[in-house]
Amino acid sequence: MSEDEKKTKQSKKAKTNGTVDLFDPMTLRGVAVRNRIWLPPMDTYSALAQDGLPTPFHYQHYVSRAMGGFGMIIVEATAVAPEGRISPCDLGLWADEQMDAWRWIVADTKAAGATMAVQLNHAGRKASTGCFSIGFEHESVPEEQGGWKTVGPSANAFGSLTKPRALTVDEIHAIVDQFRDAAWRAYDIGFDAVEIHAAHGYLLSQFLDPLINEREDEYGGSFENRIRMLVEVVDAVRSVVPDTMPVLVRVSATDWAAGGWDLDQTVDLAKVLKEHGVDLVDVSTGGMIPGVTIPVKPGYQVPFAEQVRSRAGIPTTAVGLITKPKQAKKILKSGAADAIEIGRVALRDPNWPLRAAAKLDIPTENAPYQPQYVRGAY
Repeated sequence: MSEDEKKTKQSKKAKTNGTVDLFDPMTLRGVAVRNRIWLPPMDTYSALAQDGLPTPFHYQHYVSRAMGGFGMIIVEATAVAPEGRISPCDLGLWADEQMDAWRWIVADTKAAGATMAVQLNHAGRKASTGCFSIGFEHESVPEEQGGWKTVGPSANAFGSLTKPRALTVDEIHAIVDQFRDAAWRAYDIGFDAVEIHAAHGYLLSQFLDPLINEREDEYGGSFENRIRMLVEVVDAVRSVVPDTMPVLVRVSATDWAAGGWDLDQTVDLAKVLKEHGVDLVDVSTGGMIPGVTIPVKPGYQVPFAEQVRSRAGIPTTAVGLITKPKQAKKILKSGAADAIEIGRVALRDPNWPLRAAAKLDIPTENAPYQPQYVRGAY
C-alpha cells in the first residue's frame, strides 16, 4: 500500500470515527456537500395560489440561505399529489406543469454553493389543515373552504382532525407511483438529492406506527408489513434517479408513546433502507401521536441519531434545538451524526453558518462566503 493510499484510508477511518468538523465537506454517492451545516425542511405554507407552485418568496428564502453558507438545503415538504398536501398552501411536484417554476430556484441556489434536495411528502390523515394565510390553523379545512377528504392506512383521526378514509391496496400502489414520478421531476429540474418524508405523523410514518396502522393485509400488522409501503417508495424513487443521486429518508425515531414506534424499530428500518439504496437517515422524533409528553431540551433528539448511525451503520443527521456553533461542533466531534440541521434559528438568521465560522475562528478564506460579501466578513 502506497503512502497516499494509507493517508486516504486513515482519513476515511477518522471520519467514520466521528472526527469531522462543521466545515468539513461530505460526499454522498456522487454529490459533494461543502459542509456539515444543513437546512432541514421547514414548511412555509407560502404557495398562496394553492397550486403547489413556488414563488419569488421561495426563491428569496432558499437562495439567501445558500448565500449564508448552508451546505445542503432540503426544501420543505413538497406534495406528490394535491390531496397529499399538509395545507392548501403547500408546495407540490405532482404535475409536469409545475417543473419550470422550480428551475430558477434550484439553479441559483446551487450557483451560490449549496447542495439542493427536496423533501417529497404525502400528509395522509394530517392533510388538508389550515395555515396562516387561510386560517383554520391546527384544524381541518372545510371542503367548502378549499379542503378535501383525507386518507390514511386506517380510518382513525389525528386528534380533532377530520377522520380519514382507509386506503385500498390499489390506492397505496398509486401513491407509490406518485412518489416515483415526483422524484423523476426533481431529478429533471436539477435537484441534487431527494428526501422521502417518513416522519412526523405523515402518511408513510402512519403506516410504520402500530398505534395508527390497524390494517390486516400486507401493509399492516407485522414490522415487515408496516414498513412495506416505505420500502416500495424507496425502490420506486431509486428506479428513476441515477446511481449518483443520493436518496435520504426522514424518520421519527420514536412516537413517544408506549407500544408505538420506537428506536429499536427505527434501527431495524434503517438497516433495511440501507439495503435498498438509502444513503442517509434524517433523524427526528414525534408528530405521530397527539397528546404525548416530549422531553424537549437542547439536543434532545441527538441520541436517536447517534443510535441509528452506530447500530445501523448508516450516515445520519441530527436536529432539534441545536442553536450554537460549539454545540453543533461537539455533536459532530462525538460521532453522534454526520451533519447538523439548523432549523428554526435559520428562519431568523440565514447567515448562521457564516456567523458560526467566525465563532469557531475559521479563516474567512475557508468560510462559505460569496465573493461579493467577503469585505463584510464577520
